[in-house]
Amino acid sequence: MANREAIMRIAEANAKRTVTLPDGTRVPALGQGTWNIGDKPGSRQSEIAALRLGVELGMTLIDTAEMYGEGESERLVGEAIAGMRDRVFLVSKVYPHNSGRDRIAASCEASLKRLGTDRLDLYLLHWRGRVPLDEVAEGMERLKEQGKILRWGVSNFDVSDMRELFETPKGAGCALNQVLYHLGSRGIEYDLLPWQRERRLPTMAYCPLAQAGSLRKGLIDNETVRDIAADRNITPFQLLLAWCIRGGDVIAIPKASSENHVWANAEAGALMLTEEELRRLDSAFPPPTRKLPLDIV
Repeated sequence: MANREAIMRIAEANAKRTVTLPDGTRVPALGQGTWNIGDKPGSRQSEIAALRLGVELGMTLIDTAEMYGEGESERLVGEAIAGMRDRVFLVSKVYPHNSGRDRIAASCEASLKRLGTDRLDLYLLHWRGRVPLDEVAEGMERLKEQGKILRWGVSNFDVSDMRELFETPKGAGCALNQVLYHLGSRGIEYDLLPWQRERRLPTMAYCPLAQAGSLRKGLIDNETVRDIAADRNITPFQLLLAWCIRGGDVIAIPKASSENHVWANAEAGALMLTEEELRRLDSAFPPPTRKLPLDIV
């Protein structure tokens, strides 16, 4: 099969695998993360090529942050999406100390400049800091009114934080919560995921591959993971991605700094796990039976 035909086939599969945001917007269930991308000048061109290929393969959601490389990731993303901005659902995040009413507008403007765009599709509070949540929500809503962002959300919020946010006057405007989530870290399934699902509030999973398995010892080498992957003729990493997006309301944003990794990630979008495979994975990595602290990296 020609390369262009392969790209079209995978892109079509990923276009069918979407998550719906509260405003009805549909975004791909598989996006692209950029943590630690842009840090090495010698890898810049290959990282740009990888991001652009990811867009071609249907992974049109790109997540970055002002924290990543202190803006270098945003600059690289801006270069990568030049000429294809309208095809990309662009996400960035603000430092907690920049999220107050006196700083959030300037911080957003700086991100927009580095990204070479006039608006963000989604702007997230990177984690909870000292700025009161009602002030954060007010600042985000003001950015929406100005057209600088189309939606806003949060990251690294546990269920207690989400409840507190939604009790503020403008907190219900939150469109998404981004948290660490992978097969070896399922704590959010006990209370956070159910709470968000009741409100049709999607989750964005960072580190869905557990940073190549480094966040959970034995995850990639687990016998069940390897057996299922071998039976499917896929890699353990592709199995982890398929598991992460199995429910239809979780967006996974794996990082890939090479084109080979991008191809592998994108192909996972077409994988649908069977009930038997899911039961086997549950047996190997059981869902939580009690409240666990929120995993944060």
